[in-house]
Amino acid sequence: MKEISLASLTLRNFKGIKSFKLETNGKDVQVYGDNAVGKSTLFDAFTWLLFDKDSHNKSTSNFKIKTQDKDGNDIHHMEHEVEGVLLIDGKVKTLRKVYAEKWTKKRGSIHQEFNGHNTDHFIDGVPSTKGEFTDFINTVISENIFKLLTSPSYFNELHKNDRRKILLEVCGDISDADVIASDKKLSKLTAILGDRSIEDHQKTIKARRSEINKELDKLPVRIDEANRSLPDVSELDEVFLDEDIASVKTKIEQKEAELSRIQNGGEISVKEKLQRELEGDLIGLRNSLQSGTMDKVSELRTTLNALRSKQSTLQLSIETHQQKIEHNRLVIERKLEEADRLRNKWVTVNAEVFTGQHDENCFACNQPLPDDQVKLAHDRAIAHFNREKAERLEAISVTGKAEKRDADSLTAENADLATNLESLISQLEDKKAEVKASESLLETMQAGITDVTAQPAYIEKQAQIDAVKSEILGLRSENQGKIEQVRLELAKIRSEVSLLEQHKAKFSQVKQIKERIEELVAQESELAKEFAKLEEELFLTEEFVRAKVSLLESKINSKFKHVRFKLFETQVNGGLEERCDTLIDGVPYGAGLNNAAEINAGLDIINTLSEYHGFTAPIFVDNAEAVTRMIDTQGQKVSLIVSEQDKQLRVETKAKYQEAI
Repeated sequence: MKEISLASLTLRNFKGIKSFKLETNGKDVQVYGDNAVGKSTLFDAFTWLLFDKDSHNKSTSNFKIKTQDKDGNDIHHMEHEVEGVLLIDGKVKTLRKVYAEKWTKKRGSIHQEFNGHNTDHFIDGVPSTKGEFTDFINTVISENIFKLLTSPSYFNELHKNDRRKILLEVCGDISDADVIASDKKLSKLTAILGDRSIEDHQKTIKARRSEINKELDKLPVRIDEANRSLPDVSELDEVFLDEDIASVKTKIEQKEAELSRIQNGGEISVKEKLQRELEGDLIGLRNSLQSGTMDKVSELRTTLNALRSKQSTLQLSIETHQQKIEHNRLVIERKLEEADRLRNKWVTVNAEVFTGQHDENCFACNQPLPDDQVKLAHDRAIAHFNREKAERLEAISVTGKAEKRDADSLTAENADLATNLESLISQLEDKKAEVKASESLLETMQAGITDVTAQPAYIEKQAQIDAVKSEILGLRSENQGKIEQVRLELAKIRSEVSLLEQHKAKFSQVKQIKERIEELVAQESELAKEFAKLEEELFLTEEFVRAKVSLLESKINSKFKHVRFKLFETQVNGGLEERCDTLIDGVPYGAGLNNAAEINAGLDIINTLSEYHGFTAPIFVDNAEAVTRMIDTQGQKVSLIVSEQDKQLRVETKAKYQEAI
């Protein structure tokens, strides 16, 4: 175990102490002094030397190092110094820190101006930078661990989460698998949790329970609302309703036919016929007034259509000529090729000579024939060959000449077609110009058609039509009474059928609502089952937490001799609240314990933490006068004791006594 002890601590002009040297030689010491004479300043000086902070974790800017006069003002031009001699595993290491004001004099001025502070650092008398000094301290011990091992109150002044973290680090946490294995009742949790932690699963359960509770609260209301919304069909018969609806609809059809007959009365029909005739006259008048222009427009349209037709005919004729010329070209090419082939064939046939042989024996007796008969047969064969050759040459010549003649004829025809094509194209261009001119003229004439609605004859005829319409309205007004009566009767019948249909719709509503009630009841049952399952899972998780609490508290408490820790507290609702209370004989730290119990509790915690970190450091015990029996510690103790008669600091070891100068 690494051991750090304080051999001596020297203060000069530090927080009102002009000069004081605490010599311990690495042993336990007791420092006596009245209130406000500087006991706590020794601890402040020690922590400031190491970490630039006082014993309450305040930095230099937040606590006063400099000596002040009687009015509370800083005394300038003084150096404030702390020197500590440490024994680190028996080796001496001297650390010194000097805090001084900076004064500068500007050019041309005889007065110096205050310009902040400097802090000089020394290790074994050798000047060092702040970084080097800090690095050395960190190699010896970290600030957080040092505070835990030097102040009995420091651990218990931390936030509960920080205390829990330290305890779990020192004593080790317990895995979920170990907790589940500790109690057979928790075995189901392995399958229930899956990859989730207990905390996450509890959150999931509570969130889902909340949702289910809300739904379960709403469902009875919904079911009740559905029951109350059921239509009353106790006095209705669905079959009779269908028959009544069919009968009433027949009455509606009859009344609608009656209404139609009244609305289409005979005199009204006559007037309506007259109206149609007058409207026909009006159309004729419109045509008459516009006849001159309209006839010209019509004539021009006819002319334009004829021109467009001729244009189309010319276009078609051009396309036909073009197709014919192309077709003839292909035929000419083919026929000339055939004529060339026949010419070559004629030359080949004409070059043929007789090469045949004939039998010189009689075909009947096979006896040699006389010479004259042989010669006669030979002459006949030559004559037959020449005749057949002449016939073949004639046939080839006739066919070849025919092919050449056809080609020449088609060539001449194409020449005529080409001439006609040029003429047709010229005619088409002329016809397009005529069409364009006629279209322009038609647009001009149509724009000049007379507005007949402003002509006196047209106005008079329109007035006659309006008069007939008025008469028709009058006739209809006379029948209005009858029509209104029928309409009232028709509305009554329709109201009757609407009421019957509403009664019939109630049966459909009853069916739908009952189906909805069944769905809600089933949903309520399923949610209740799910809620019960969640309750079981939540109970298991809470049992898990209780088991873990018991195991964890037992494991942690086994590390300490005097103190015990309460990590959880059961709430009224059965849940567990995370805590980290330090208990002495069952009484929480800071809740009525005397100073002696709290100090010994802190020392017990320091012993365990020292054992874990493998470190001992000087322990500054404030208010040590309250402890009549202080527990033993592995680390050196500097006990700060209130003594009213000691107006200056007094230090006692087994055989030493010192007073502050």
